[in-house]
Amino acid sequence: MSANVEPRRWGASLEPNLFELGRDGRRATVMPAWDGDPVDVTLPAAYLRTDPCDLPSLSEPEVMRHYTRLSNLNHHIERGMYPLGSCTMKYNPRLNEVVAAMPGFADLHPEQDEEDIQGLLCALNLLQDALCRITGFDACSLVPAAGAQGEFLGMHVIRALHLANGEPHRVEVLIPDSAHGTNPASVVLTGMKPLTIASGVDGRLDPEVVRAAVGPNTAGIMITNPNTLGLFETDIVEVARIVHEAGGRLYMDGANMNAILGKAHPAKMGFDVVHLNLHKTMSTPHGGGGPGAGPICVTAELAPFLPGPTIVEADGVFHLDDHEGECRPAIHAYQGNVGVCLRALAYILRLGGDGLERVAERAVLNANYLLRRVVDEGLLQVDHPDGCLHEFIATGRDWKEAYGVRTLDVAKRLLDYGVHAPTIYFPLIVEEAMMIEPTETESRETLDEFVEILRAVRAEAAADPEILHRAPVHTPVGRMDEARAARQPDLSWLGPCNCG
Repeated sequence: MSANVEPRRWGASLEPNLFELGRDGRRATVMPAWDGDPVDVTLPAAYLRTDPCDLPSLSEPEVMRHYTRLSNLNHHIERGMYPLGSCTMKYNPRLNEVVAAMPGFADLHPEQDEEDIQGLLCALNLLQDALCRITGFDACSLVPAAGAQGEFLGMHVIRALHLANGEPHRVEVLIPDSAHGTNPASVVLTGMKPLTIASGVDGRLDPEVVRAAVGPNTAGIMITNPNTLGLFETDIVEVARIVHEAGGRLYMDGANMNAILGKAHPAKMGFDVVHLNLHKTMSTPHGGGGPGAGPICVTAELAPFLPGPTIVEADGVFHLDDHEGECRPAIHAYQGNVGVCLRALAYILRLGGDGLERVAERAVLNANYLLRRVVDEGLLQVDHPDGCLHEFIATGRDWKEAYGVRTLDVAKRLLDYGVHAPTIYFPLIVEEAMMIEPTETESRETLDEFVEILRAVRAEAAADPEILHRAPVHTPVGRMDEARAARQPDLSWLGPCNCG
């Protein structure tokens, strides 16, 4: 295949700010004159401005062009491939946005009476049922506002179960060395203790290692399945038996659920709780700090420890049950990020069960196609090259040894070619790691172009490594001093505005 693999200039390196664009007398909109009865609104003097607010004056086209330019300065899934491993950066269908913006959903207030929000409660209840069917569990909570908060709630309900059973000593949670970084933090936040266990040489959990690690203080184990190496835990049923016999419970980090939709139920593997990243698997907005959603699904045993209020149906009418008198956690207001949940419901209903299975099939097919090409053509090394699920972990060891460039340099140079970099240096157990996840929404042509871009970057590294050391050079912001950025972050712009 012949592909355009020339570096792409992203536009001006410096974006003018609105104050520089503004001119006195310009207006983007004119508010209609008030034609109702006079309204006497008297504010205390302390709340009144003493000086005019120095805001920019612009026309509507100037405002639109400014924000459109800003959006094009950043990389996003509508701009190009985004193979950010473990994040499942798939395309978000516009139909989902239309559903979330419907007045019957978007214009509701959280404090409205139940009779006014029957449609919303019905939709959220439908989503809970769908997530339970997808995972095989008995109950669901949509409350968690992010995957990390879903982890925290999952650990909380396991801890609450042990306390209710009179076993407060169960505080040890086993975590594989390939786990997501938030897993140990979620354990600590619930007052428990994370214990790291090593993966086997095949990149998977060894049941005998798990057996040696469990004991009378075991609260449970946190497992990502497929794991962060993109491999399915083939001994998961045996691991579940070992942990359950020791009195613990199994938590599944559902970050990689995209690989097994409709193919495998976490509940049937032996898990007791799973969180789902709607912004990954269910194609809701991802990145930029939110909004997110991390619902959890649990067994009937853990259902009494889910946060309230919960949605219940009686004779076709939906109610919010506060579970008065019960001790339930309060981790987020109302029913979570409802707009995100509605987008996920639209995605699920549009695809149906067969469609969700095809998502998993296509995601796994794309990842394996890319794996075979980069390995067979000598572009990247992969420690487990015999197949993967939704993603694979490459290593830049040979780039470092042969050309003196690191994975960071490769990732920065990919940006110059209009491709977002894969996740790098994770998981920590792989040297110079590069986690690549193409997702199911990329075409074969896009995957082939990514291979050609890797080939071009490798040729540059062989001919002149300094090209990669300087990269990126065609993006609005070039190579940064990352140590300084972490220690001395510049988080705001202080313009000429005099706001009193």
